Amino acid sequence: MSSTAGVLTQSSPHNQGIQSVPLGKIAIWWFLASEIMVFGGLIASYVLLRVHNGGWAGQAAHVRWQLGTLNTAVLLTSSLTIALALSASRQDKRRRTAVFLGLTVLLGVVFLCVKGVEYTGELREGFTPASGLFWSFYYGMTGLHALHVTGGIVANLIFLVMAVRGDLWTGKQRRLEYAGLYWHFVDVVWIFLFPLLYLS
Repeated sequence: MSSTAGVLTQSSPHNQGIQSVPLGKIAIWWFLASEIMVFGGLIASYVLLRVHNGGWAGQAAHVRWQLGTLNTAVLLTSSLTIALALSASRQDKRRRTAVFLGLTVLLGVVFLCVKGVEYTGELREGFTPASGLFWSFYYGMTGLHALHVTGGIVANLIFLVMAVRGDLWTGKQRRLEYAGLYWHFVDVVWIFLFPLLYLS
């Protein structure tokens, strides 16, 4: 009986492998997978309609590609700073972690400000979501992306406060890794949106 109980309580290598994956990491990957389907569906619809719409290029010619390029550089830089923040937290370099988190938040705010300037200029020129199919997709996809950037800023700001207060080093660095995965996802989405909306 005791030997049977020992067999039942003994974990197999397969179970150990499953248990070694944090639940939070599984949750964030499931969340990102659902977000990929959302943006993937929008991008696929955009491409299909773009191919069958002859007047699309004329509408797309009015976007400010210079500001789009600037925002691309801003997000790519923020992807580096969040990676450096995560690396610093793993090395218990608290000041560096806070600095790079602060830079990530700042770059996210800069991205939204540039996008706001861009929206303002386009609306003043009369380009609204009702101006055509391209503009409906443009405002819809970039607006949804901006909401995701805002969510990332809030998350990184929370971790910045935790880092400054010294609360990030009580076994919570893993949560920062999840925030980093989300931020990289936001960057990757923009890398797809930029050529589709600004260079088409």
